[in-house]
Amino acid sequence: MAHCESCSMTIESGPYCQHCSNADGTLIGFDECLTRFMQWTRRHEPGLSEDAARQKTLDYMATMPAWKNHPQIAKA
Repeated sequence: MAHCESCSMTIESGPYCQHCSNADGTLIGFDECLTRFMQWTRRHEPGLSEDAARQKTLDYMATMPAWKNHPQIAKA
């Protein structure tokens, strides 16, 4: 089993899971992924502020191969 290079979800094949890729298998955009990850974070940690959820999400994304060198991560 492999792991999504964007979120680390277990996948059968390819670099990205169904949640992090478009219909053609390419990676979704950074902003869309950030929004989705933040929504997931806030659902699992409802007490987090928007700013805290954003920073936690950016910190996590910085560990993922798909995002670690993205310019938005470097600014965080």
